[in-house]
Amino acid sequence: MMKKAKKTSEAILKVEGKEVVLPVICGTEGEKAVDISTLRKSTGLITIDPGFANTANCCSQITYIDGEKGILRYRGIPITELAAKVSFVDVAYLLVHGTLPTESERIDFSNLLNYNSLLHEDMRHFFDHFPKGAHPMHILSTMVNAMAAFYPTVDVTTTARNIERSCARVISIVRTIAAFAYKKSIGEPIVYPRHDLSYCANFLNMMFDSPVKPYRISPEAVRLLNVLFIIHADHEQNCSTTAVRAIGSAQANLYSTIAAGVSALSGPLHGGANQAVIEQLRMIQADGDVAKFIRKAKDKNDPFRLMGFGHRVYKTYDPRAEIVRKECENYLAASGINDPLLDIAHRIEDIARQDSYFVDRGLYPNVDFYTGILYRAMGIPENMFTVMFALARLPGWVAHWREMIGDETKIVRPRQIYTGRTLSEVSAEVADFEPPALII
Repeated sequence: MMKKAKKTSEAILKVEGKEVVLPVICGTEGEKAVDISTLRKSTGLITIDPGFANTANCCSQITYIDGEKGILRYRGIPITELAAKVSFVDVAYLLVHGTLPTESERIDFSNLLNYNSLLHEDMRHFFDHFPKGAHPMHILSTMVNAMAAFYPTVDVTTTARNIERSCARVISIVRTIAAFAYKKSIGEPIVYPRHDLSYCANFLNMMFDSPVKPYRISPEAVRLLNVLFIIHADHEQNCSTTAVRAIGSAQANLYSTIAAGVSALSGPLHGGANQAVIEQLRMIQADGDVAKFIRKAKDKNDPFRLMGFGHRVYKTYDPRAEIVRKECENYLAASGINDPLLDIAHRIEDIARQDSYFVDRGLYPNVDFYTGILYRAMGIPENMFTVMFALARLPGWVAHWREMIGDETKIVRPRQIYTGRTLSEVSAEVADFEPPALII
């Protein structure tokens, strides 16, 4: 069962001449919240909070973020420590199980990932029927949802009893689906996963190996992919994770639940932002006037916004962005790659960090600002950027799903404030309505 937050004090709400006492609860890092779960029962009132910017939809032990201080921790461990010291498989285990694996646990988990990496052969034919040019995220979402038909024992009860295999299967097979989708999009034969390769090395090999040009696996590329996957593995109650918890609360099967997360992530305001950053940097490069776009971003009457700047949570430098920026600069320099888009990104950041407009508003580069540049340097095509985000986020989604079902969560069902027509406004319309003659 989920450990409950502690009651620390009380808040008094005065409404319509009545006082209502509401408990104030506190998390382990000092976050406080007014518990309004009894508000409607005691007052007949509900709250409204568009976008849930001020609403906690659950208590969770998985990820902690302090946006004002630029803190991100998985299960209490700083993201900088994880990115520097462990592999993505270790982090996946950490998120799902709560602790970093021992050596024997790592071996067992890696073996499970390996044993469950093959896609059902009948599902390969699905790739033949997607139209040419279909976005890989749409293919990924469809294929993940279809997995429930081929691996039917994924209801909540069955999956909870066999959580190890269930988690390993979705984390491993979705990686295979993503690589197959890419190969299909470029007309090359698929490459099967290999038992002798690590998780990230396997993915790179499935993406880039070819019968006529064998892929040489670069240890540095494998390390970088581990880092990129680690920093994207979870980010508490973001849009896609909230979707996973909401769909999962209906006790939909695990694959349909994950497919909902993939679909949410495909939006340009969520996982699609890294691709949008590259497109915008290319546009600025073609124009040549960086200062002009800085002015446009500051103009409240101009709809233009700098992609990759600012964050819903972080009001200082995104800790993930700092990691990616350094890795990006080092990798391009060591590889002898001169990407003009990196120069444009540096110029934008240098100007913005000295400009009070951005500083006063807490607008700093977020994780998407440099991610696309690094993926480009590694040979990942732009239409696969969001897919990479989805692969990385799989352990986080699975961890939240597991936590949610273990907490016996009620089905998600928000309230609303109705602002439509009233009965008196439509009564005449209904009375005067003449139904069409029945045609036999």
